[in-house]
Amino acid sequence: QVQVVESGGGLVEAGGSLRLSCAASGISYSRYCMGWFRQVPGKEREGVAAIDRDGMTSYADSVKGRFTISEDNAKNTLYLQMNSLKPEDTAMYYCAADPYTGPCRAILSWSALDAWGQGTLVTVSS
Repeated sequence: QVQVVESGGGLVEAGGSLRLSCAASGISYSRYCMGWFRQVPGKEREGVAAIDRDGMTSYADSVKGRFTISEDNAKNTLYLQMNSLKPEDTAMYYCAADPYTGPCRAILSWSALDAWGQGTLVTVSS
């Protein structure tokens, strides 16, 4: 059973930075996508960034140039480096994994992936 656990959220001032981490375990897919999503109460969950097994990354337009997704395969950990944070980045951030073998940018528009974490809250103050 795949499990993903997020950490690293917190309160930061606008213009600041945070790095989120996602520890993954139990992944037995031969190929898969991993991604970061976020959700504000009352709104749909939004895909933020995705990465495939070849290291190819994809980003939502709203975070391009500010956020960077990466992973440490030796540690089975996914990261999201968030710079130049804005108040509109405030949300619960979720990590997800899915055995999709197509271009991982596709998962950014999905609402149902195979494994989700519990989320970590990011609050950006103005």
